[in-house]
Amino acid sequence: MRVKTKSRLKFIISSVLIVLFAYILSSGLIVGDYKISSIGEITKLGLDLKGGVYIEEEIKGDNVSKETIERTKQLIELRVNALGVNESVVTVTQQNRIRIEIPGVYDAENALKQIGKTGKLTFRGPNNDIVITGEDIKDATVGVNQQTNQPVVQLKLNEAGTKKFAEATEKYVGQVISIYMDEELVSAPVVKSVITTGEAIIEGSKDIEEAKRLAGIIKSGALPVELVPATVKTIGPSLGADAIPTSKKAATIGIALMMLFMVIYYRVPGIIADLALAVYIMLTMLIFTTVLKATLTLPGIAGLLLSIGMAVDANVLIFERIKEELKLGKSIRTAVDAGFSRALPSILDSNITTIIAGLVLMWLGAGQVKGFALTLVTGVVCSLFTAITVTKFLLKNFVNSNWIDNQKMYGA
Repeated sequence: MRVKTKSRLKFIISSVLIVLFAYILSSGLIVGDYKISSIGEITKLGLDLKGGVYIEEEIKGDNVSKETIERTKQLIELRVNALGVNESVVTVTQQNRIRIEIPGVYDAENALKQIGKTGKLTFRGPNNDIVITGEDIKDATVGVNQQTNQPVVQLKLNEAGTKKFAEATEKYVGQVISIYMDEELVSAPVVKSVITTGEAIIEGSKDIEEAKRLAGIIKSGALPVELVPATVKTIGPSLGADAIPTSKKAATIGIALMMLFMVIYYRVPGIIADLALAVYIMLTMLIFTTVLKATLTLPGIAGLLLSIGMAVDANVLIFERIKEELKLGKSIRTAVDAGFSRALPSILDSNITTIIAGLVLMWLGAGQVKGFALTLVTGVVCSLFTAITVTKFLLKNFVNSNWIDNQKMYGA
C-alpha cells in the first residue's frame, strides 16, 4: 500500500511540474519585479531568420599562418561585439576567408567600416615621426567634449605609452600632433601643454556612432593582416518574418499529431511518452539557449525537428518491446522492466550512430551545416536521456500506482 501511494505521489507531482515548467518556458512568468523570460525571448535568431549583414573578407597575402588567421578572427569578433550584436557568427572558411554574419544589422557599409579596417592607429609629430601607436593604448571609450558638445574618443595609455606621449607633448608644445587611422588623417590637434596623465582624446567624429566605431577598432587592436571584401550583402528581415511563424506552426502541428498518435496507438504508455517528450523539448531548448548560447537558424530548426523524431522513435522501440512481453503472458510490471532492457541496445545503436554523424558534420561542415549538426546532436543526446530515465521513471511509477491494471491499456 505504501509503495502504491508513493508511486502515485511521485507520478502526480512529476506530471504537474512538467506541465508547469512547460507553461513557464513557453509563455514566461512575471512575479512582482522578477521576470522569467520565455524560450522564445531568449533564443538568438540567425541571419536567415532575422535578416542582417553577410560579409566575406578575403585575407590578403600568401602563406598566412593559422595562428594569424585565428587572431584576426578573434579581433573581428571583438569589433562585431562593439556593434552591440550578440547573435553574430564569425567563422574561418577553407579558402582563407572569414565569414561574418551579423543578424539585426542592416547597414552593410557601416558594418564593413567597423570590421574590415586594419585599424593601425598612429600619433605623428610635425616631421611625420611616429610618437605612439595602437599598441601603447590600454583602453578607448566614447565621451563628449564639454566645450563643443561633440563626441570624442577618450584614450587611456599604458605605462610605456604614457612616458612616450609625455616626452612628445613636451617636445611639440605649440605644434601639431596628427592622429592617423590606416594612413587616413582623423584629427590634428595642437599641443597646448605637456600631458603626463596618460590620457588623450581624438576629436573629429561626425556623430556618436562614428566615435563608437573608432573606439571599437582601437580597443580591439590592429588586424595582423589586410582584409579585402569578397562578398557583402544585406538580407532583409522578410524571410524571417515568414519563416518563424511558419516553422512554429509546422512544429506545433507536427508535435501535436505525434502526441495524438502515441496516445491512440499505445494508450497509457503514449500519455507517458507525451510527458517525456515535453521534458525533452524543454531540456533541449534550455541547453541550446543557456548553456551552448547557440544561434538558431533554419537548418537548426530542421535538426531540432529531426531529433524530436528520434525521441519518439526511442519510445516506440520501448513500447513495442513491452507489447511483445505482454503477449508472452508476463505481468505489466515485468513487461515494462523487460521492455526497457530489450529496447536499450537498439536505442543506443541508433542514437550513438546519429551523434557520431552529427559530430563529423560539426567538425567538417561550415556555417549552416554546423548549425544543423549542433541542434541535431544536442537533441539526440537529450532524447537518449529522456527515453532512458524520464519515460522509465514515469511509466514505472504509473504501473506501481495500480490505477490501470488492464493490459489492453498498455497496447497489448
